[in-house]
Amino acid sequence: MKHFWKNVANSILNNRIAYLAGVVILAIFMTISASRIQISSELPKILPKSDERFQLYEAFKKRFGEDGSVMVIGVENKQLFTLSFFQQWQDLAAEIKKMDGIKAVVYAGNVPLISKSDTAKRFDIHPLIDHRAVSQAEVDSVKAKLSRLPAYQGLIVTEQGDAHLMMITFNQKSINDKSRVTLVKKIKELAQTFEEKNKVNLHLSGMPFIRTEMTAQISNELGVFLGLSILVTSLILMFFFRNVKVMFFALIVVLIGIVSSLGIIVLFGFKITVISGLIPPLIVVIGVPNTIFLLNKYHEEYANHGNKLLALHTSIEKVGPTLVLANLTTSIGFGVFAFTGSAFLSDFGIVAAINVMLTYLVSLTFIPIVFSYLEAPSAKQTAHLESKRVTKILLGIDKLVHNHRPVIYGIIIVIIVGSIVGMLKIKSIGYIVDDLAEDNPILTDLKFVEKNFKGVMPFEIAIDTYEPGRVMSSPELFTKIKRMEKEFAKYPEFTKAISLVTATKYIYQAYRGGDPKYFVLPGIDELNKLREYNSSIAGKENSFKGFIDSTKRFTRVSFQISDCGTVRTTQLINELQPKIDSIFNYNAETGELYKKGDTRGYDAKITGNSVIYAWQNAYLQGNLMESTLQAIFLICIIMALLFRSWKMVFISTLPSLIPLLITAGLMGYFDIHLKYSTVLIFSIAFGIASDGTIYFLTRYKDELLNNNKTPQEAVSETIANTGLSMFYTAIILFAGFFIFAASTFRGTQSLGILVSITLLMAMICNLVLLPAFLMSLSKREAKKLLQ
Repeated sequence: MKHFWKNVANSILNNRIAYLAGVVILAIFMTISASRIQISSELPKILPKSDERFQLYEAFKKRFGEDGSVMVIGVENKQLFTLSFFQQWQDLAAEIKKMDGIKAVVYAGNVPLISKSDTAKRFDIHPLIDHRAVSQAEVDSVKAKLSRLPAYQGLIVTEQGDAHLMMITFNQKSINDKSRVTLVKKIKELAQTFEEKNKVNLHLSGMPFIRTEMTAQISNELGVFLGLSILVTSLILMFFFRNVKVMFFALIVVLIGIVSSLGIIVLFGFKITVISGLIPPLIVVIGVPNTIFLLNKYHEEYANHGNKLLALHTSIEKVGPTLVLANLTTSIGFGVFAFTGSAFLSDFGIVAAINVMLTYLVSLTFIPIVFSYLEAPSAKQTAHLESKRVTKILLGIDKLVHNHRPVIYGIIIVIIVGSIVGMLKIKSIGYIVDDLAEDNPILTDLKFVEKNFKGVMPFEIAIDTYEPGRVMSSPELFTKIKRMEKEFAKYPEFTKAISLVTATKYIYQAYRGGDPKYFVLPGIDELNKLREYNSSIAGKENSFKGFIDSTKRFTRVSFQISDCGTVRTTQLINELQPKIDSIFNYNAETGELYKKGDTRGYDAKITGNSVIYAWQNAYLQGNLMESTLQAIFLICIIMALLFRSWKMVFISTLPSLIPLLITAGLMGYFDIHLKYSTVLIFSIAFGIASDGTIYFLTRYKDELLNNNKTPQEAVSETIANTGLSMFYTAIILFAGFFIFAASTFRGTQSLGILVSITLLMAMICNLVLLPAFLMSLSKREAKKLLQ
């Protein structure tokens, strides 16, 4: 092991053609693989498959289909029931219905109308109007009929009648397929044409639309940020090194890293998601430091003796082990996500961790080989080693560390206390339509729908009656559903329910001649009369198959809810589930509460898209915090193996932990909520921040043990030399992440700003606090700890 890195350097420089060919083959292979990349159209499955809540939701979707399959177009216009406007509203619905992948389009003109036929003893179902209106009288008739149908008030039309929704249901294939994107785009185009022609604003919302638009906006931004990160990194490299070749070959390494990240996603059978799309721009800013440290060491060695190959050999031998540890800690920061149990995060963690190490290997081989064929660096090209501005900053730091350690410790204590106070102010909350600017059309249109119709986020009750056929043969079940719906009506976040009870009330209204006052759940005797009609509830199950499974054992009650945030949603779940259990399983006469599986009761559970999101958000936060702790623990183990001393573990870990504490404090003070996009910051930033600690300590160890320097001399030498590379790296990392601040999504903005601040604080801690700790050790104690 003593000569391992010397042998690695010999192997690379003695077999340059073979290694270079390997890099080229890798680049070609990964490029071919990356060309097959696919973007995921499905909702991210964050809960593990073993989670009962996940299993309940998946079983629900298998029985009843995707609950978030309805897109809506809202309009606020008192002229809707004028002939011209109504005709165009009909035409819009007809055009959308023609599209392949659209299951149904429901609007004020074609809602199902139920009528009774006494002679045939049946109920007939037909739309309010089955053709394009040709007269104002027909439109007036539609309006009059609709006003007498309570079933649709608050769902299709507001009670005041001034706002309307067109409800577009996607079929089960298109909702989780890339065809959904095409459908949403076509519907948007039709809506825009309608707006221009009628000088009216339409409001598009619903889960298919929100998912498609948010994914498109995020994907577009990630492409822009990838380009910006490459541009910013190039400019900084050019500014520091004043050498086009350095910039060019550093970018080749980065580009290989980018195509490799996409290729690895394909090779593992994954698809690009919102989170895995972050990997390419991350690789840009994480991969460049490898090149900086290798070239700085190469230039430093060449300036000392003028032997190009020897300088490259020393660069590999000395910087190689430092970089492998630094990249390993970064890889761990990503890799811990693979153990969260969530496929969404696991894919991200696996790809990012592998790609960090792969980019390191490419840097270690490609950069020395390429520069071995180029001419030796000129005095102008090595002048950056003595940059007056950076040297002045580093000399100031060296003076501070040598002469003012108590001041350093005092400032750090004040910062820690302030950060803890701020950290205690952090709130944990997330929204389905999260992080959008106030004027973003997705948000403004959603607010329109919530204002007029309360919400579009699915909130479902899945009911298991335990026995096939029991749904349609148990009047008691209908009574219990009615009681539950009455309980939900007390909460302003919910729309009216849609269930078998809704259908029964509507049918009873038709049975009683269409009078709106009979839109009620009839008693048992009246229900029995309805059964005499061969096309009543018992004969029209197909019309309501979205609410009864094929065995007639399971049913559902559907609500829509506003995007009220995970905290409120969780509060509603916790309040309502016990009430639901009481309604469906409590016998008031005996005081007995039926256990699950008891056929005298029912198993009624809350589920649905908005519910799953709240659960996933809570699960993510818990697991991401665990991942951060795992990353800290694993990196501490690496430090322990490296230095064989728990005291050195403490000294080396604290400078990386304090920046995380500062970041948490800033989140509290600036009311940045804790959610999955911000929790990601901590484990990623800790892994990257630990790199600086390793860079500093390995150089310090070399100066102290191999060059026989005193701790004071070793600290000064390390600050002067490694400090330069750390400074360059920190500037690139800061700028590379800070570009995300330009995002239109507040979560992405927070990610960029907070990671940038964390890494800048990490550099300061590694250049100021870490050497201050080391200065406090005697030479004998330092050597003992480092040996």
